[in-house]
Amino acid sequence: MDSRTVALIRTTFKAVAAEEGGPEKLASSFYATLFTDYPHVRDFFPAAMDSQRDRLVKAISYTLDRLEEPNKLLPFLAQLGRDHRKYGVKPEHYVAVATSLKTAMRRFAGTEMWTDEVEQAWDDGLTVIAETMIGAADQEKTPAVWSGTVVESRSVLRNLTVVRLQLDKPMSYAAGQYMSVQVPSRPRMWRYLSPAVPANANCEIEFHIRSVLGGWVSPAIVGQTQLGETWLLGSPLGGLGVPRNTKRKMLMIGCGTGIAPLRAQIMSMAQRRTNPKVHLFVGGHYPCDLYDLETLSRLAVANKWLTVTPVAENDQNPWWYVDSGEPAPEFPGLEPRMTGQIGKIVAGFGSWADRDVQIVGSPSMVQTTKFRLMAAGTETKNIRHDPLF
Repeated sequence: MDSRTVALIRTTFKAVAAEEGGPEKLASSFYATLFTDYPHVRDFFPAAMDSQRDRLVKAISYTLDRLEEPNKLLPFLAQLGRDHRKYGVKPEHYVAVATSLKTAMRRFAGTEMWTDEVEQAWDDGLTVIAETMIGAADQEKTPAVWSGTVVESRSVLRNLTVVRLQLDKPMSYAAGQYMSVQVPSRPRMWRYLSPAVPANANCEIEFHIRSVLGGWVSPAIVGQTQLGETWLLGSPLGGLGVPRNTKRKMLMIGCGTGIAPLRAQIMSMAQRRTNPKVHLFVGGHYPCDLYDLETLSRLAVANKWLTVTPVAENDQNPWWYVDSGEPAPEFPGLEPRMTGQIGKIVAGFGSWADRDVQIVGSPSMVQTTKFRLMAAGTETKNIRHDPLF
């Protein structure tokens, strides 16, 4: 797309989003139009649409911000196209979505802003998006969906569970990627989870799930997962990872269950002959949130290129955490635990100019940490994280 087309698309979307309640109104109008004009599409979506509306606007915004970066946008869209096969999506469904989105945009932009040139720009943009996703789906030879049987569900904290699955067939994914998951108790509610282990010949996969207050899926996983139940998994997504033979040192920053994709990458790197130096900061609100230090300790002892620094915002555990009364375990190979906000602590070490940076955690943690690093002199091009939606 040329710069004029990109500018017209962005301008109209930002004008609509800038109005009071604009994003929510746009999403509601889009889904109302889609389900009215194409009622058969409703079966692809969950009964509760609140989080779905929010994710739609964030996904559109993420895509529009990268229209002039085809080397980043097109691979992302191709991954989405492969992932959407799990719904049974066909080309006509992309037409329905594009038409409904354009109708919603036209309704809120108004006749003065929505000119013939603007309509053509949106047609061109939506065509590129749809064709990229359809083309990737058509060319993909891997399964549209995998099944996994729960073989272990281990409660780590009252709001955090580790689940291990036995897949029905091998899944090839890069350590650091994530995938959409559907559990039996929440049909049609797919949620993104990151494996905590690399792909392996045993077809085993492990997820770390924290219950999110007010969430639909994570509390069900933490509170209701049963041995023997079957989960469904979509295609791998995301671009985090450490290329082989890279000479660039790494800075990895993970909070809470954000340690999972970083740990998977470190485990994968440990199988290589040589690696660059990696400094991993793992954080949590409380010391008990640093639930995976034993594993990280073993990795750090076995791999001298790895430095692990635990960080907790508070020195004391919360009132609900029941201490066993036993002496605190020692974890050889780890740096002494630091206290404070993880982004501030990491930025306090300097600009990390010689490092490629990965950040994994909640959207607010990722943004805050990223801004602190940039303020400390870290170049934006060296910072990577998954889409924040």
